[in-house]
Amino acid sequence: MHLGYVGLGKMGQAMVMRLLEKGHSVTVFDVDKKAVQKMARKKGVTVAKSLKELAEDLKAPRTIWIMVPYENVQGIISQLSPNLKARDTIIDGGNSFYQDSISRARKLSKRKINFLDVGVGGGPESTRKGACLMVGGPKSQYKRYAKLFADLSCKGGYGHVGESGAGHFVKMVHNGIEYGMMQAMAEGFAVMKAATYYSIDLKQVAGIYKNGSVIESHLMGCLENAYEEFGNDLTKVSGRADETGGGRWTVKEAHKLGVFDRVIHTALNARKKSQTRPSYEAQIIMALRSQFGGFDVKKK
Repeated sequence: MHLGYVGLGKMGQAMVMRLLEKGHSVTVFDVDKKAVQKMARKKGVTVAKSLKELAEDLKAPRTIWIMVPYENVQGIISQLSPNLKARDTIIDGGNSFYQDSISRARKLSKRKINFLDVGVGGGPESTRKGACLMVGGPKSQYKRYAKLFADLSCKGGYGHVGESGAGHFVKMVHNGIEYGMMQAMAEGFAVMKAATYYSIDLKQVAGIYKNGSVIESHLMGCLENAYEEFGNDLTKVSGRADETGGGRWTVKEAHKLGVFDRVIHTALNARKKSQTRPSYEAQIIMALRSQFGGFDVKKK
């Protein structure tokens, strides 16, 4: 199919490349001229100079995938929607707050514009090979785009999880769980590093843990790679761990629902604390983020 794509960050570029591989054509837009120029050289890509031009380049009914930071989603939709008509579809693949997605779906439906919220998991490298997609919205619209979701995801890595907002709700909880898992890993490896009565090769331990242990995981593989890149002391990695929306929103939702969320809440507070008291645990978390998210985590 021919679809519009807004946002050519690390995740966006990975998804567009996968779309091209699967035989789709894409009209792209981004305010980052370097990212646009990089994509412009790819066969099957048309560059739009504005959101209006992007909409005009697509045949009705249009499909436009938005892949930008959650703070920018509403601005994109506000600029884009006047150029859309009934039966067109907006797909938000960013980490938007699920209540915002519910509101956007409701407002767009008044103009008969379809809206799907898709939580995208995996990071740029995994997304390039096939992402994990959590789709929220009307079941009929999910079925309409099932082939697109299959093309973008890894085997068994996509599904319809509920009505509008559910995709971003499930991704929000995913990010909260991620907080807890990373914090547990960070604390455990910090204990081994502090045990100076042994000379433990932490990279070796991560490699052992990731193969056949109960705690083997993609994250453990990322930690092994991080130690390979930065060394056991992680001296070049920031000790201030960023706190983003997913963990904070999960904690608030848990409190609202009366769910005891000790692990995720503690992990969130640890990141906040690291802003004034940098720590080795926070360095591990940032090193992990560099591996699965491609974030710049070096000390400033």
